[in-house]
Amino acid sequence: MKTANEILIKTLQLTEKMVELADLGDEARQDVGCGVLYGLLRDSAFKIRKLAEQEKQDHIRRGAWPEQKEIRKAKDRR
Repeated sequence: MKTANEILIKTLQLTEKMVELADLGDEARQDVGCGVLYGLLRDSAFKIRKLAEQEKQDHIRRGAWPEQKEIRKAKDRR
């Protein structure tokens, strides 16, 4: 797998952890400031995830994503 794809996968995994952390923080928060912080963390995770997913789709369209290469090879063999 190309390094760029590996980093995209890690970025998507990181956004999942960010959302989980924001959820945990919201459950444990003691004041409004914490709510703002965890809301910002969650919002940032969603924005980063959206950009990473767009990049992934771009890699897929260009045939630079491993699963897509295998699908194309299988179709070419038919």
